[in-house]
Amino acid sequence: MKKVVILGSTGSIGRQTLDVIRNLPGKFMVTGLAAGKNWRLLAEQIKEFQPLYAVLSGPGELGLLKSELDSGKIPELGWGGKGLESLASMSEADLVVVAVSGAAGIYPTIAALRSGKNIALANKETLVAAGQLVMDLSSQKKTNIYPVDSEHSALWQCLNGNKQDEVEKIILTASGGPFRELGAAELENVTVEMALRHPNWNMGKKVTIDSATLMNKGLEVIEAKWLFGVNYSQIEVLVHPQSIIHSAVEFIDGSIIAQMGAPDMRLPIQYALTYPERMNGPATRLKMAELKGLTFETPDIERFPSLRLAYEAGRTGGTMPAVLNASNEVAVDSFLKGALSFKGIPDVVEGVMLKHKTLQTPVLEEIMEADRMARKTAEKIIKNPT
Repeated sequence: MKKVVILGSTGSIGRQTLDVIRNLPGKFMVTGLAAGKNWRLLAEQIKEFQPLYAVLSGPGELGLLKSELDSGKIPELGWGGKGLESLASMSEADLVVVAVSGAAGIYPTIAALRSGKNIALANKETLVAAGQLVMDLSSQKKTNIYPVDSEHSALWQCLNGNKQDEVEKIILTASGGPFRELGAAELENVTVEMALRHPNWNMGKKVTIDSATLMNKGLEVIEAKWLFGVNYSQIEVLVHPQSIIHSAVEFIDGSIIAQMGAPDMRLPIQYALTYPERMNGPATRLKMAELKGLTFETPDIERFPSLRLAYEAGRTGGTMPAVLNASNEVAVDSFLKGALSFKGIPDVVEGVMLKHKTLQTPVLEEIMEADRMARKTAEKIIKNPT
């Protein structure tokens, strides 16, 4: 059986990963689970999957977790960032699913790669902020990074068996989010409740807001550059409201290969877990005869400038993508708390980017320092807008 560690087991991707494993009995052994503060759900997962190790965000949550478990069935426990890194590098693991949100995923991903683990990556921010370092480390350690995002999984499947120099461009599809048809004036009045109503996908709050601003697609553009070794000029984003074609590749002969499927994250999760095999699983099946039509349109970067900012950050390189990501995390959190308007999210990000002096070819410590400074700058802009 393949031994799996799941970082972020109580989040949306983590829960769906466990559902895939639950539906493929005898194929996987869950050896480690990590959650944030949701000790109750982690306790249920421990009782069902009996991992060897478990990690929570702090010692207080660990105490509550212990009180919920039978004394004879408590796994070895850890907490915080160091706990995540230890879990990611544990010897009893073949594959580490990185499904924690935000820049917190960078250190455990690097720890796993240094330990020679294959990665199923559902954390965009790791490659956005530290793409060069992570891909170089993966190459040095001869490990694999399997994308879990539906779009990158689609590209991975479309590229399988084809040569790099045969690729004309890759096409990332975006649902367009819930505000695709709203005018600029209407976007002024978007509420948190409105932004969290994604038309097609059931995701965590942060990624749902990113989808609404198109920052999610911008982060995926940067991620795709590192995963597939293409230039930014070779990455096109198209809005596809039906979310049936998850992405496509156009080759130099004019052929386009696309991957289709129902909007169910269990499909790309399972492909990352079982690769190179395909297995019968729990994902929703697409009934093509019931499709009413597939449409595509160019994204409007005037109404949704986050996508433009992501391209600019990616082309600038160095520490700028980390700054883009960090400032966006702060801005989205402020929006969710009611301290910033929806349209203010990209304004804050752009303001931080304009203040940042990019450092090219940074080491990890310099990337994380840029992350920290970007967060401070974003907080200042939000508190004292000019």
